Amino acid sequence: MQEPFETAPNENRIVYVKTVDVTDLPTEVQGKVNGLEQLYAVHDSEGQQLALVADRKLAFQLARQNDYAPVAVH
Repeated sequence: MQEPFETAPNENRIVYVKTVDVTDLPTEVQGKVNGLEQLYAVHDSEGQQLALVADRKLAFQLARQNDYAPVAVH
């Protein structure tokens, strides 16, 4: 089960979803991705990473389930 994102009251409800190359991640994380080449990160407006998931659709669903408005970063 996913834990809700931590937010402050009246905080900006936009999050940003971007692709992350597995090779750019720490070695301990790379060993846990089972052959994937890219993951999807969800970041708040300050740039703090809130989640790292294997699927773009899941990243958007996770954001919406936590009352965020996800925006893709290209």
